[in-house]
Amino acid sequence: MQPEPVLDAAATAPGAPPPGAAPAPALPGLADELVEATSRVRAALESVVTGRPHLAELTVAVLLAEGHLLVEDVPGVGKTTLAKALARSIDCRVGRVQFTPDLLPSDLTGVSIFRAATHEFEFRPGPVFNNIVIGDEINRASPKTQSALLECMEEGQTTVDGTTHRLPRPFLVVATQNPVEMEGTYPLPEAQRDRFTARITVGYPDRDAEMLMLDRQEAATPLDHLQPVTTGAAVARYADAVRHVHAAGAVKQYVLDLVGATRHHLGLRLGASPRASLQLLRVAKAVAAMDGRDHVLPDDVQRVAAPVVAHRLILSTESRLAGTTPEQVVAEIVQRTPVPAAVRG
Repeated sequence: MQPEPVLDAAATAPGAPPPGAAPAPALPGLADELVEATSRVRAALESVVTGRPHLAELTVAVLLAEGHLLVEDVPGVGKTTLAKALARSIDCRVGRVQFTPDLLPSDLTGVSIFRAATHEFEFRPGPVFNNIVIGDEINRASPKTQSALLECMEEGQTTVDGTTHRLPRPFLVVATQNPVEMEGTYPLPEAQRDRFTARITVGYPDRDAEMLMLDRQEAATPLDHLQPVTTGAAVARYADAVRHVHAAGAVKQYVLDLVGATRHHLGLRLGASPRASLQLLRVAKAVAAMDGRDHVLPDDVQRVAAPVVAHRLILSTESRLAGTTPEQVVAEIVQRTPVPAAVRG
């Protein structure tokens, strides 16, 4: 049973400290603790989704960057399992929503109910008032319902009946979608996709990893034995520390070069937005912190460029007909963009 969510009194917008709180600690004071805690979370994820350690790394990086994650792949490869494993490895409030065509915006954000005894309206919060919100098959809901998440994901708040309610922190939306079955689905609009910090595809495990999965899940699922290895409060502190990871001017210029190149690429109809630049740098900072560093390297940016940028791009007709993928375009841009030599200035 999930505890009742806490509303405005204990909630803040993403990236903003609670009113009256002490300034966020610098990374050096938390470096060892952050590395150890994130290693435990990654190990917990890898124990459930075997053979794909890069998924665990990026999932935790998005969490530390205070972003949102879109998990896209065919059925049965572990999309929802990955989201559940993350939720169970952190001691915080978790909400899950099964998106269907008849789902209403109020089913996500909550609803005001009139109490005859008091002659007043009482607000009943919806699933978004949790730290981790799992949205299963998000593209099966109507655009109107999908749009209910826009304010939540960007501003860390939701407005119901003219009243704005802050969401708890940390706040992470992990949404899954199946790109194969198009009947009865509503493709995510560009504004919705742009609010997801990264998109990952789980993919099929190799033969050895699939055999290990058979052995581990022959009698029970690993989710049944997964225990929290950190807390939501600790994750919020780590997220504050990640914001203090140093990014040299040359690294910021490198981020702008990569994102800017998508806006002039002949194979694209739509390039990445300025939000992509900001989130690419944030995720790169998270990766650096997970490695125990207090500064970002160009390698960090390159490691996360494809999952952070590719889903925001719209291919030209020629590129689609040629079978080019957005990931290939990003890889090409990374390959031909000069890497800065100085990274500590």
